[in-house]
Amino acid sequence: MRIPLAFLLCSALPVLADTAIIGHPGLPPLDSTTLQRIYTGKVVEVDGVRVTPVNLSPGSELRARFLRDYLGQDEDKYTGYWTVRRYVGKGTPPRELSSSEEVSRFIAKTAGAIGYVDETELTPDVRILLRKAP
Repeated sequence: MRIPLAFLLCSALPVLADTAIIGHPGLPPLDSTTLQRIYTGKVVEVDGVRVTPVNLSPGSELRARFLRDYLGQDEDKYTGYWTVRRYVGKGTPPRELSSSEEVSRFIAKTAGAIGYVDETELTPDVRILLRKAP
């Protein structure tokens, strides 16, 4: 009786899928360095296409995972970076959207748009540009 109960308890734990970097279908695949440079405002074009990065709202678990896994930053460091960058006139942070569904819709209809969603929320009208290596 203990084994089935233990299995049942373990299977009820939430499973986090990986974060997938997605983009408008016209964009090429990205490497991690280019992605970091896009989300820090240092790259604005990829293969001649102007990119429009989008973020989820602060406080989102997926945003925290993206910042940690792809940019190597936490929310405070990322927000501080953009506060300084905006102050010195070096750009504005990526637009913030409230949900993965909103991110996918925006990316599907906006040429050059990139963002991130949980792998379980991928839609066929966007392209996967980068996945974290296992």
